[in-house]
Amino acid sequence: MTENPGKLTFGEKFGYGLGDLAANFVFQALMALQFDFYTNTFGLDTAQTKIMFLVVGLGSACFNPVMGVIADRTHTRWGRFRPWLLWTSFPFGIIGILTFTTPHFSPEGKLIYAWSTYLLLRLIYAANNVPYASLNGVMTDDPNERNSISTYRQMFANSAGFIVGSLAVPMVKLFGGNDSALGYQLTMGIFLGTSIVLFLIAFSVTKERIQPDARQETSVLKDLGDLIHNGPWVTLFLVTVFYFTALLIRGNVMLTYFDKLAGNRLIFSYFNGCGLISLLIGVACSTAVVKKMGKRSTFFWSMLLTGLCCIALYFIPPTATVPIISLEVLRQFCFGCSGPVLWSMMGDVADFGEWKTGRRATGTVTSAVVFALWIGVALGSFFASWLLELYGYSGIKDAVQSAHALEGIRLTASVYSGAAFLAAAFCLIFYGISMKLNLTISHDLAERRKGYAS
Repeated sequence: MTENPGKLTFGEKFGYGLGDLAANFVFQALMALQFDFYTNTFGLDTAQTKIMFLVVGLGSACFNPVMGVIADRTHTRWGRFRPWLLWTSFPFGIIGILTFTTPHFSPEGKLIYAWSTYLLLRLIYAANNVPYASLNGVMTDDPNERNSISTYRQMFANSAGFIVGSLAVPMVKLFGGNDSALGYQLTMGIFLGTSIVLFLIAFSVTKERIQPDARQETSVLKDLGDLIHNGPWVTLFLVTVFYFTALLIRGNVMLTYFDKLAGNRLIFSYFNGCGLISLLIGVACSTAVVKKMGKRSTFFWSMLLTGLCCIALYFIPPTATVPIISLEVLRQFCFGCSGPVLWSMMGDVADFGEWKTGRRATGTVTSAVVFALWIGVALGSFFASWLLELYGYSGIKDAVQSAHALEGIRLTASVYSGAAFLAAAFCLIFYGISMKLNLTISHDLAERRKGYAS
């Protein structure tokens, strides 16, 4: 049955967005800080960090589709997806703090601790984030409202990016002084304590309205088979892999870029702060751009221009602070226009599958795209570490880096990350849901759901 599936209130959109602010205190830290934390503070070398990112990243990514299947089959008075925000809120906060804690163990004990806490963090993140992402597809059946919801979500996610990117490094210094381990623990403790509260608010104010036909046969194999034959989902899967591979390649190396090439770690905060303000403006413009151009075109041009801006960084001297920050402002605006679109498309490909097959599995569809997200995160983290190691970068604090290693940092931050964004743009050429088809699907499914209720 469907209850008032169209327009949503400001309060519900705002509250839903707070859930991504909560999750992104961890996600943004994984993008921008984890390589620096594990090598310069925790004490792992580059090779150990690279292997952990790849093995734990790919292994835990496999839990996302499992979580989607579980969420689709969760039945409570709160719905299928909302209750997971409640159930995972406290474990999310506690495990996140433990992950960014440096214990006084032997080198072998610290390695075991790092793998264990990093794995637990990735698993609890999936248990929380897959149902959260799936909510977008069941709060409303209006494609434009979905993009509007995603805009709120992305605004808050990028606000977390602004907070982590511009404040985390100074906070680590403020709270820890010369003890960066203490600084990281206290900084992440503040962020994750806030996350718990925000998850509880998101749970309280949201509502699930779109439900599958009660007569629909439940079958994991059929749900997975429907995915393989869902062309737009396959395209979105590949786009998501390249999208997050690019983000993590760049994200993991930018602090190192400013530390080793510009000679000033604090520029990283100004760089992120200015860039993320521009990103928020781009996100705010996204809904209007999508209404004019459609989701596919908006996403394509965003990825193309973002990739070109990344590559342009290579041609600017690392000490040219103002041009670098100006380029980042442009890059982040272009990137921000695509931010809500990816999450909105997840609901659209679920609609496409239901439109084609008569079966809906929102959690499975969403989790499979989130699976691609975490593959991209794992590959991006691995490639960032691997590329730096390939060029001879030493992760030892205060080590003198060779000219070849410095060139590797510069190429990784610009050309290699830019190439991954361009690959995402290329994949979008094959995304089969146009703006016209999107509206047709929405109308047809609304008519079908009237039949479910009768």
